[in-house]
Amino acid sequence: MNQAADNTTTARVQSLRAQLQAASYAYYVLDAPDLPDEVYDRLYRELQDLEAAHPELVTPDSPTQRVGEKPATQFTSVRHNIPLYSLENAFDLAEFRAWEERWRRQAPDAGEVEYVAELKIDGNALALTYENGLLVRGVTRGDGIAGEDITPNVRTIRSIPLRLNTDNPPPVVEVRGEAFLPLDVFEQINVERAERGEALFANPRNAAAGTLRQLDSRIVAARKLDFFAYTVYSGAGNWESEGEREEDPKSKTQNLKSPTSQWEALEFLKSLGFRVNPNRQLCQSADDVQAYYDNWATRRLQLSYLTDGVVVKLNDFALQQQLGFTQKFPRWAVALKYPAEEVPTILEAVSFQVGRTGAVTPVAELRPVQLAGTTVARATLHNADRLAELDIHQGDTVIVRKAGEIIPEVVRVLAELRSDDAVKAAMPTCCPQCNSALVKPDDEAVTRCINISCPAIVQGAIIHWARRDALDIEGLGEKWVKQLVEQGLVHSVADLYSLTEEDLAPLDRMGKRLAEKLLGAIAASKTRPWASVLYALGIRHVGAVNAKTLAQHFPSAAALAAASPHEVETVHSIGPEIAQAVSQWFQVPANQTLIDRLRQSGLQLAADEDQTQAAEAGALVGKTFVLTGTLPTLTRPEATELIEAAGGKVTSSVSKATDYLVAGEKAGSKLVKAEGLGIAVLSEADLLALIGQD
Repeated sequence: MNQAADNTTTARVQSLRAQLQAASYAYYVLDAPDLPDEVYDRLYRELQDLEAAHPELVTPDSPTQRVGEKPATQFTSVRHNIPLYSLENAFDLAEFRAWEERWRRQAPDAGEVEYVAELKIDGNALALTYENGLLVRGVTRGDGIAGEDITPNVRTIRSIPLRLNTDNPPPVVEVRGEAFLPLDVFEQINVERAERGEALFANPRNAAAGTLRQLDSRIVAARKLDFFAYTVYSGAGNWESEGEREEDPKSKTQNLKSPTSQWEALEFLKSLGFRVNPNRQLCQSADDVQAYYDNWATRRLQLSYLTDGVVVKLNDFALQQQLGFTQKFPRWAVALKYPAEEVPTILEAVSFQVGRTGAVTPVAELRPVQLAGTTVARATLHNADRLAELDIHQGDTVIVRKAGEIIPEVVRVLAELRSDDAVKAAMPTCCPQCNSALVKPDDEAVTRCINISCPAIVQGAIIHWARRDALDIEGLGEKWVKQLVEQGLVHSVADLYSLTEEDLAPLDRMGKRLAEKLLGAIAASKTRPWASVLYALGIRHVGAVNAKTLAQHFPSAAALAAASPHEVETVHSIGPEIAQAVSQWFQVPANQTLIDRLRQSGLQLAADEDQTQAAEAGALVGKTFVLTGTLPTLTRPEATELIEAAGGKVTSSVSKATDYLVAGEKAGSKLVKAEGLGIAVLSEADLLALIGQD
């Protein structure tokens, strides 16, 4: 039975809550972290423990309440107070000018006007309702009239405040904006899905949409969605007319007043604690809008998120109200889209790849074609459902584009050009590698080979094990792995550590010197840290980043194996999927045997206390680095390992939180952004000098 909290405990909870909320605002909204991750995690855990001991102290806006405990069974349909209209599209500047002519016919006396130009985020619209400053509801666009109540999922998005950043909030306010997946997050999700043999997401927008509709908000939290706010309404849809609120000298927003224009509304949203896209512009004419559109046509490709156009709005709210709406769109706004690059090519064949988890993925083998600056010869077809949906045949003419400007995908098939004798592509019924029967579980889109002795599965596991960011076994490439498996020398990664020169001698082109070098690299891999071993094991949902996080909290394989799913899930940023996957993996007898064999072989299955202490006292503690380009002697994994060993942190994208950019040849857009933000740029030699190495 929990005891009632005393005044000291209550004050501590309130203090922790305030510190964590301020840190989240600085990190996710201002993009200027002011609290090290380790400190945040410690404070978060302390608050979590205090609230568990004193449930009466839990409040809806507590940072611990961003992720619910129980999955929902379904979503409820909610009618929007104000219809959440989509925007009319203009596909070129001529159509934009035609839109301008149309609205001017509706308001012939408008005269000179201002426009607000904002980048159109390729995400999913949300409507957020706040009552007395507290988030009470988050709803999807739906059909524009009604959407789905996904409040538990919305609460996981850390750039959405649970409480408005003001001491004097409006009684009811509705904020609208776009939820999206940053590109680096999207890429990491797809890397991890590919490693698990799961179908890749086609683009960030689809991934974000699927994430928002997850019934388990803990899964949503793990996906790390972001949010830009762009519109704000009062509860009734029109702002109060009594003028400015009386100023309170203690208020966080002393100048809080009802906005009268779109530009004021964006500033108002910033004052309430929302992220607002910084790349907006107040335009004095349609010509200024055109210049903004042209300026971002190529610059947008350097952004950390996807944008497919420019949203143009008349700035004055009074003029917006005068123009009103059609049955589908507001008359006072338009989406000026950028053209998507699509090219036709010939489907020469459909091949099928078997991943290390047994997932069988159809791949379109294309006649090479130039697309968005690169040569594309292959495109994933994801799974059997997508293959059937496309109704693709051998020799078809297909239209290809880069989904989200990243992943080549087949958009559609030009069936009218198909020959009469074309053969329809279909998923195989047997594994193309071992001829075992394939299965497709009812709850998955993926077709799998379940023969754990399948050469493709064994090869995939060993290739993953040898990766630079895993055990880093130099020289153990796909060619050697294939021979080792085909000749029956290796049946699991543990067999690598019992290989001898005599075993390797029969391999094609494997001389004595090469064999010695390979065995030396295998032996050297025994010194790789526990986090690398954990990642190399290939547990579903455990990528390199999650492996490091888990290894920090569970300093040995024994500790992680003994942890319950709930204990694993309490680790910050680790969701239920990961927790269940880890727990289930360690319960499998064959995996327990594997761990025992690796331990007997001398691998590091526990954290090195000396290395941990050295990192905590290192020269780079508290510093954040981004790597770009090709360094003279170091690979990225090697540079990352050096930085982390010295206590630093490596992230994938440049922001105000970045302390240093380490740049090599062909540095690209990250260098441009770093220079624009005034971030120090280091060479490889500079980095080594900073660490204290020659």
